[in-house]
Amino acid sequence: MGRASTRQNKTPYQLAREELGLSRERAAELLETIPAERIERIESERSLPRPDEVLRMAQRYKKPSLCNAYCARACPIGQEYVPEIKPKELPAIVLEMLATLNTLDRERGCLIDISADGSIDPDELADFLRIQRELEQISRTVEALQLWAEKMMADGRIDRAAYTREIPAAGEK
Repeated sequence: MGRASTRQNKTPYQLAREELGLSRERAAELLETIPAERIERIESERSLPRPDEVLRMAQRYKKPSLCNAYCARACPIGQEYVPEIKPKELPAIVLEMLATLNTLDRERGCLIDISADGSIDPDELADFLRIQRELEQISRTVEALQLWAEKMMADGRIDRAAYTREIPAAGEK
């Protein structure tokens, strides 16, 4: 059995593996397609993981947040467009969503006034940016909710088949 890591700044991949109490050798067995030496290079940041490797780790470690972390940190497109979402519990997600929705409800009239003429005047810019930040917060909260649901499905606490039956595919209504 390998010795425990004393590294201070552990990668999300190492934290996920250690959370399961797996050595790199046992993780390689679980992952099947990623050898222990490759796991070590990824965890020590001497090599970037490939998307298929991250997906495999996320599935086998039951940590869907690894995919978001990869996209937000390592993918050039994701670094530009994907915010990193920290996993949260359902009550915190719901309270955050409700607080943001309440704020937006108060801002509705302002947004209507700003958008009525189809342009943003200089004196409307600060209000528009404030509202845009609130809308971005809604987006991040929805992503956190999705991440929570993915984790619950990975843990078997939500029936994946029932969930996917209820959620229409992208573009369906």
